[in-house]
Amino acid sequence: MRLAPLLLFVAAAPLASQSLLKVDPAWLKTDSAAKKVEVTLTAGLTATNGGMNFDGASGGSLTLTVPAKWTVVLHFRNNDQVLPHSVMVIPAAIPVPVSVSRPAMPHAATRNPDQGLSSDTHEDVQFVAEQAGAYYLYCAVPGHGAAGMWIHFDVSGTAARPELMATPKSQ
Repeated sequence: MRLAPLLLFVAAAPLASQSLLKVDPAWLKTDSAAKKVEVTLTAGLTATNGGMNFDGASGGSLTLTVPAKWTVVLHFRNNDQVLPHSVMVIPAAIPVPVSVSRPAMPHAATRNPDQGLSSDTHEDVQFVAEQAGAYYLYCAVPGHGAAGMWIHFDVSGTAARPELMATPKSQ
C-alpha cells in the first residue's frame, strides 16, 4: 500500500517536465497534395540533456507522427558546439540500444551516422515512411541514443496529416 502514492508521484513527474518543451510550429511543413512533410530537426538546440537532444527534446519527450507512405524530409542540423550528432530512424525498443548499424527504412539516416556531423553542419535526409509502426529518431553516434538522444517517430496507417507534439518522457 505504501508504494501506490510513490508510483503516482513517479508517473506524474514526466508530465511536469513536459510543460518545459516548446514545440515551434515552424518546425513542421506539410504538403498534403504531394504527401510530403518537412521537419526541421536540430541536434543540441538547447542545453537539455547536456545538449544531447533534438529540438530541445530528449528521452522521447517529442513525437513526430506521419501518415504511412508519405515522403519525409528531415532538415537536420547539429547546433551542439562540442559533440558530433546524427539522426537515424530505428525501430522503437526498450531498452534503447547503445548502438545500431542500419536504419529501419532505406535512406533514413545521415551519412556516416556512427560518426555524426560536426558543429554547425547540416544535411537533409529524405525517405519514404513505407511501413506503419513505432520508431525512434535516434542519434546513432555510439552511446548518444542510449543517453536519451531520441524522440518518437510514429508512422501511422490512420493519420490524415503529420503532427509534431510534446509527449511525456518515456525514460
